Amino acid sequence: MIRSMTAFARVSAEQEQAALVWELRSVNHRYLEAFVRLPEELRVMEPQVRERVSARLGRGKLECVLRCTWSTGLDSSLEVDEQRLRMLLNACREVERRSTEATSPGVMELLRWPGVVREPAPDTAPAVEQAMTLLDQALAELVATREREGQQIRDLLLTRLDGIEQQLARARQRLPEIQAHVRRKLEGRLAELGSRGDSERLEQELVFVAQKMDIDEELDRLDGHVIEARRVLERDEPVGRRLDFLMQEFNREANTLGSKSADSETTAVSVELKVLIEQMREQVQNVE
Repeated sequence: MIRSMTAFARVSAEQEQAALVWELRSVNHRYLEAFVRLPEELRVMEPQVRERVSARLGRGKLECVLRCTWSTGLDSSLEVDEQRLRMLLNACREVERRSTEATSPGVMELLRWPGVVREPAPDTAPAVEQAMTLLDQALAELVATREREGQQIRDLLLTRLDGIEQQLARARQRLPEIQAHVRRKLEGRLAELGSRGDSERLEQELVFVAQKMDIDEELDRLDGHVIEARRVLERDEPVGRRLDFLMQEFNREANTLGSKSADSETTAVSVELKVLIEQMREQVQNVE
C-alpha cells in the first residue's frame, strides 16, 4: 500500500484526572524525523512515544503535540513544610531582634515564601496510560489518511506510466522511417561532395551513424523501468526511495533519447517523456 507523507490527525479523550488531546502533523522528509512536545508532567513518556511512532511510520517529518488539562476536581489540598516555616520564622525573629524598624510578616507573606507551601504532585500514571492509548488511535488515523492520499498518488503515477508507454510505442513506430531517412541523408551528402568511395566504406559509415542514432536500447530500458515501477507500486511496504531512484533512471534514458534524436518526432517524444517523468517525480517526493 503506497502512502503519502502529508497528513494530519487529531484525537481527544477525557478522564477523571485530565482531558487529553493529541495532534499529529506529518510532511515530506527524506527520513523519519519526529518532534515530540509533551506537558512537563508527562515528559517521562517521550521514549515510548518515539518508539510507537517508529513502529508505524517509515518516512516524513512528524510533529507530535500532546495537550493536557488537569481536572480541577482533583484533591487540591496544600501541604506546609513545617521545618522550612520554622526556619523562616526564626529568621524573622532574628531580624526583628537586630532591627527596630523590622515588622513581623503577615500570614499570606509567609505562605508565599518559596518552599513553605507545596502542592501535591498528581499521580500521572493513569494519564500516561490513557495518553499512550490515545496516541495509538492518532497514529492509526494518521496512517489511514496517508494511505488514502497514497492511493490517489498511485492512480496518478499509473496514469503517467500509461502515457510513457504510449510515447514509447510512438517512438518505435517511427524507427524504420527514421533509419531510412538517415540513410538517404547520408547518401545525399556523399553525393553532394562528389564522393566516389566504395560501397563497403559507405556501409561502414551508415552503420556508424545508425549506431550513434539508435534508440532501441533506450526504449528497451524505459520499458523495463515502466514494468519495475508498476511492480513497486504493488508492494505492501514503503516504496518512496525505490520510486525516487526509478525517476532518476527514467530521466537519464529520456535525456539520452533526446540527445540521439534524428527528427522532430523523436524530439517531441523525448520532450513529452520528460514532462510525464517530471510529473511523476513531483508526486514521488510525497511518497513514504
